[in-house]
Amino acid sequence: MRIDKRSNDETRPIILKRNVMKYAEGSAYIECGDTKVICTASVSLESPPFRDSKGWVTAEYNMLPRATIQRNKRDIANLKKNSRSSEIERLIGRSLRACVDLDSFHDATIIIDCDIIQADGGTRTASITAGFIALHDAFEWMINKGYLKDNPVKCQVAAISAGIVNDQVMVDLCYEEDSNAQVDLNLIMDSNGGIAEIQATGEKNTFDKEKLDEIIYLSQKAIKNIMNIQRKCLDS
Repeated sequence: MRIDKRSNDETRPIILKRNVMKYAEGSAYIECGDTKVICTASVSLESPPFRDSKGWVTAEYNMLPRATIQRNKRDIANLKKNSRSSEIERLIGRSLRACVDLDSFHDATIIIDCDIIQADGGTRTASITAGFIALHDAFEWMINKGYLKDNPVKCQVAAISAGIVNDQVMVDLCYEEDSNAQVDLNLIMDSNGGIAEIQATGEKNTFDKEKLDEIIYLSQKAIKNIMNIQRKCLDS
């Protein structure tokens, strides 16, 4: 039995809302159990030099000092970016670029800011799921302003954490489960069934392909449900 009495293939309750910030071109708020994240999308009408005027999507990730049980120092207090935050930013950016035709728009960069209000496991995967909504709506803003004719988003993208805890395969790990996981995995998929990225680590011991297949199978089922929630959010 899990800590919160969920079945192993069951996600925590998910709340997903769009247009939650007044000034951002796109925004979304997500709750996955006690994990709470706000994502905003900002449109900059210029491309990075390496893109040669073609479009780009990037991300930043930040955790509020009291998003966790003990206060974390802000990055600015350390005068450098936290290495964990930098790695997560790259993951979010790669995942969101996977659902966009980057060559279909020019002279624009979309910056997705993911701010963790409260962390109880799965903050990076929640950021990807909500970041997709914010990104989609930022492109809709560009269409309404006449910068684009069509939305460059070619499919949905969503993510879930999973792993093995107490020899049991389970999805959507809370912090306590994640802290005790024998295997920790993050799966990012698109709505065409393609895998954008898998991050998997044997935290306490190695694991075989049979277990990996089981984790991915349960994660795929969970992501399909999350994408249904995304669609309902976009229809609201």
